[in-house]
Amino acid sequence: MGLSGRGLAVLVLFVINCAVLAVRLVPESALSDRLVTVWLAFGVLAAAALIGTGNSGTSYLFAFFLTAFAGSRLDTGPALVLAASCSLLCGGVLYVQAEPGQYATPVLGLATGAAALGGMAGRSRAQATRAAIAAAESAEQAARAEARTAVLAERTRIARDVHDVLAHSLAGINMQLELVDALIDTGDLTEIREANGRAHSLVKESLRQAQWTVHALREDHLPLRESLVAMLESSGHHDALTVVGDVRALPARSTQCLLRIAQEALTNAARHAPGGDVGVKLTFTGEATVLNVRNRPATLPVPAATGSGMGLIGMRERIALLGGTVTTGPVTTGPEAGGWQVEAVIPR
Repeated sequence: MGLSGRGLAVLVLFVINCAVLAVRLVPESALSDRLVTVWLAFGVLAAAALIGTGNSGTSYLFAFFLTAFAGSRLDTGPALVLAASCSLLCGGVLYVQAEPGQYATPVLGLATGAAALGGMAGRSRAQATRAAIAAAESAEQAARAEARTAVLAERTRIARDVHDVLAHSLAGINMQLELVDALIDTGDLTEIREANGRAHSLVKESLRQAQWTVHALREDHLPLRESLVAMLESSGHHDALTVVGDVRALPARSTQCLLRIAQEALTNAARHAPGGDVGVKLTFTGEATVLNVRNRPATLPVPAATGSGMGLIGMRERIALLGGTVTTGPVTTGPEAGGWQVEAVIPR
């Protein structure tokens, strides 16, 4: 390098080659591939000119650097074109300068394009790494979404369970307390004591149901038949369960679904048909498991109260998640005629 003559030309070409390579410092998103291709093509000309102007072997390095960068930055087609152009230009320059019979140096010029293969290999590894990172991030996002869905599903299930225990019980207790408040003005101590006693009974029943619900939430799997028997006895219905078919173990979700539906049906029977007998039939077939809850007409006065309607909605939501069906309606035939029935069917 120098400040005059050939040395100045080498200095200028050296600066140009450095400026061309400086594009490596610019983010890929900031420059289009077409602009980079044109810029590198200009750099190839400058690299070939530097080889022809300089008299040091280090002048070859820019040609290798440029083709390697082209392979790592550009698509395969443009990168190969630039690499071939660089090889031909550098090889041609060295061939012109070489002495007769000296072909080793031109071959070195032709080899400058081979550096593009190394750049392509590096680009492939970088792309594979980015793809692996993107796949891992996608998998993590999918796992988080699945976890959020599971949490929402569990919250919905707990909401149904809380409704089963609290909604009916609290409504009944509130009704009895309002009745007590209304009877205070009449001074009828007998009626007051009866309403107060019914409120106490509802509180005790609510506590039993709450304990059973907490137990069910903590257990991964409950025995269906034994749990139905315990539920019926706690409600005052003894020997009310009939089992048809060969008893088999059901999945935990199916068992919990049937138990919740039975609990809702028994609660509704106690509210809308007090004093009426209740019968539960559990049928196991090859295709499905069927739970049928029937209650006879009321034998005691029916309190004037309305439900929220959430119980039936909860039944249908639970059974639909398992691909089953639930039907409710009056009993029109048989000894229970005039009563009400709830029937849930879960496919095997």
